[in-house]
Amino acid sequence: MNKTVNINLAGTFFHIDEDAFGKLSRYLEAIKKSLSDPQGKDEIIRDIEARISELFSEKIENHSQVISLKELDEVIAVMGQPEDYRVDEELFDDAPAGAPKSTYSRANASHKQLFRDVDNKFISGVSSGLGHYLGLDAIWVRLLWILLTLLTSGTFIIIYILFWILVPAAVTTSEKLKMSGEAVTISNIEKKFKEGYETVADRVKSADYDKYGREIKKGANGFFSTLGDILLVILKIFVKFFGILLILIGLSVLVGLIVSLFTLGTIDLWGTGEVLDYINLVDTTNSPLWLVSLLTFIAVGIPFFVIFLLGLKLLVNNLKSIGTKAKIILLVLWVASLIGLGIMGIRQATENAYNGEVITEETLHVRSGDTLRISMRGNTQYDTYINRDSGVEIKYDENDTKVIYSNDIRLIVKSTTDSVAKILIDKNAEGNSFLNAKKRAEAIEYDYIFENGTLFLDGYFLTAIENKYRDQEIEITVFLPEGSVVYAEENTYSFHRNDSRYRDILHNGMEDRLLLVLKNKLQCLNCPEGTSDDTSDYNYDSSNSNWKDEVDSIFGDNTNDTRVKVTDTVINDVPVRIVTDSIE
Repeated sequence: MNKTVNINLAGTFFHIDEDAFGKLSRYLEAIKKSLSDPQGKDEIIRDIEARISELFSEKIENHSQVISLKELDEVIAVMGQPEDYRVDEELFDDAPAGAPKSTYSRANASHKQLFRDVDNKFISGVSSGLGHYLGLDAIWVRLLWILLTLLTSGTFIIIYILFWILVPAAVTTSEKLKMSGEAVTISNIEKKFKEGYETVADRVKSADYDKYGREIKKGANGFFSTLGDILLVILKIFVKFFGILLILIGLSVLVGLIVSLFTLGTIDLWGTGEVLDYINLVDTTNSPLWLVSLLTFIAVGIPFFVIFLLGLKLLVNNLKSIGTKAKIILLVLWVASLIGLGIMGIRQATENAYNGEVITEETLHVRSGDTLRISMRGNTQYDTYINRDSGVEIKYDENDTKVIYSNDIRLIVKSTTDSVAKILIDKNAEGNSFLNAKKRAEAIEYDYIFENGTLFLDGYFLTAIENKYRDQEIEITVFLPEGSVVYAEENTYSFHRNDSRYRDILHNGMEDRLLLVLKNKLQCLNCPEGTSDDTSDYNYDSSNSNWKDEVDSIFGDNTNDTRVKVTDTVINDVPVRIVTDSIE
């Protein structure tokens, strides 16, 4: 087993086995000897080492992986053999076995990469860099920036600044080769470096011709360079702050998801029956809770993990990538989790696709001139307080059996031209078919009582827990003949809080009032604001048993209290007898 050596190549640490290290050392030494001109040799070697470091980073999957002869031979095949460019020095004779002397493959020629060309910059090198990338002269790119900025009222200035921040500058010879689309090989690195020196020499020779041009450009470059430095500092601070914000957001969500996954995924192990009951109440897929939790964790967690990594990338300049394989695995897991949740969502939706209802109609012995009192009633077995609510609860009935309890009841009052009142009870539920939905509606248990002129409506309904929650609800419609009087108790307030589409003539605020039923409306008979002009008062006669029953049905037993006012009136040609308490 070969020993491993830790090396620092262009600022990056690698683990390399002893044989590969020896071959790499000989390779670099041979490159030094193969360089035809000693001028700038050290900088060329640094660029070559930087390129080899990049190729090594692409070959390994994690920091602990050891570079072997196999990976080194692949890198040498990309970079080329020193003897291909040797003038008169000794050949490098450690070429990969079976490879031809010139192993540089044109297939490895680099594609163009976007960099800022700071050597030919006017402000930041963005335009000249885009010119290299698009194959255009930099002057046309600069003119395009100016035109787009004018057409968009300055919006493209922000885009230019973003390019300035996000696009790196081509500093090293390797980066300049990538910018122009040339392969990063020994020959090209040396060639590019020589071109740099030749350009400098040419500029020295033509100094007199360029003098005035440089003086004109110098002032603009100095101003924009200073402005650019200030903007870069401000924007870098903002980017770092934004990176910290992304890290905090991603980390917070991931921690919350992990806690939720552990809690929900193990809830059936440490057994909280009530929580499971409520989950099973709405779940139609019968999927294991741990599976739903895991898929949700993956579907939500991976995007926030990417946000977390993006924050780290903004904060740490030289952050190493998680690797292509890891990215592919995360992408596959994320897509698979979305597909799984999508299938569950479709199954859940199909369970509520159809609506079924069961309507019962009964007659109430209330005619024109009669008074009907409406009251909601509860059951202390389930709750001491009744109020309309669209939610559901799990309760225990008198037999200690679990049932679904709900206050989702709607009360509607309408007028009718019929001579007698009636009540319609519409039980409604959803299901995966019309038949299934109708069966669930039939399974709703609801009751009411009509006695002594008072309609007692249950403020709740029940159904077996096996029916699950499928948006069960009840709609009660009371049709009252024109000329009758209705008195709604205060506890009906939340149950008849309806909008105009229900055409409910009993509005909120009409509770505890005597209301005359007219065509599609109610008229208050005992409101403080005033009374009808067609009324005549009568003193109460306690010997009149008929009046006694009517008074008791509305106000209770007041036979010993003579402070009761009886009014006969005619409203809209309808004779009405009204019994009220004379104490205001």
